[in-house]
Amino acid sequence: MRAISQDTHGTPDVLQEVVLPRPEPGPSQILVAVRAAGVNPTDWKHRSGGLFLNRLPLVLGWDVSGVVEAVGYGVTLFKPGDEVFGMLPYPHGVGSHAEYVTGPARAFAHKPAGLDHVQAAALPLAALTAYQAIVDTAGVRTGDRVLIHAAAGGVGHLAVQIAKARGAYVIGTASAPKHAFVRSLGADEVIDYRTTDFRDAVRDVDMVLDPLSGDTRSRSLDVLRPGGVLVSLLPGTDADEEAKAAARKIRVETLLVEADHTGMSTIAGLAESGTLRAHIEAAFPLAEAARAHALGETGRTTGKIVLSVDTAARLSQLPGGGWPSGTR
Repeated sequence: MRAISQDTHGTPDVLQEVVLPRPEPGPSQILVAVRAAGVNPTDWKHRSGGLFLNRLPLVLGWDVSGVVEAVGYGVTLFKPGDEVFGMLPYPHGVGSHAEYVTGPARAFAHKPAGLDHVQAAALPLAALTAYQAIVDTAGVRTGDRVLIHAAAGGVGHLAVQIAKARGAYVIGTASAPKHAFVRSLGADEVIDYRTTDFRDAVRDVDMVLDPLSGDTRSRSLDVLRPGGVLVSLLPGTDADEEAKAAARKIRVETLLVEADHTGMSTIAGLAESGTLRAHIEAAFPLAEAARAHALGETGRTTGKIVLSVDTAARLSQLPGGGWPSGTR
């Protein structure tokens, strides 16, 4: 199979297309013929410096949408031919930037029929992150006031939609050119973080979702009501922040997304109903993964970046136009 691998850490040009043996599913696993795979900030962070994974060579990618090719012993949820999407267990289940990948059956859900594979592949990691923050961690309910930083980003734009589906009043931060987009997702208010300190525009929110950390995380404590919840996606707590949160009875949580069949099934339902939809900034062929990383690292994208895996096109470039020896 074709895959995108790296032998060293560094800039996007360390990513190379290689030929690897096709994996086989073990007990409780499925083998998925990948049709599309999302690209997330964690991909380029791992590519450049390792983050949680320091092993090399490394095939990146956690988001996947595709077709079940085979099932391992004990799998009852899926059969060969089923269209599925999901997030491989983070961080150690990595490897979706390839033509085939194996993963636990319960990391997947049936792909909504109304979504193509590119749209479906954009959802899992970012949507699960947003869902686990808003629903599982903060327990957002109807009427709650929710502030979402980076509301036009990969996690943020899905979080706006999920919070609205929960009946929340949603406030987002984004640059001015992206305000119309964030409002189209359902946001009730949008703040231009470049010109306005959000602390001057927001008060008494029940939950803050912060993908940015640093100064944004510490300043977010000032807008939460006593008893509110700050969910951060990056570490950053220091002694002053802990004391400030404790004095105001604010709960501060740092979330690391987890694979979750129930969560994926809920996300599938939201997507099927039209309540949740990923915005695709760009889709690249698998072989152009380096371009996808370079675009993502600009920090100026809206929504998600996806790699499209056209197996037939990739195989046609092999000598003889067929399978490499020993990989089928």
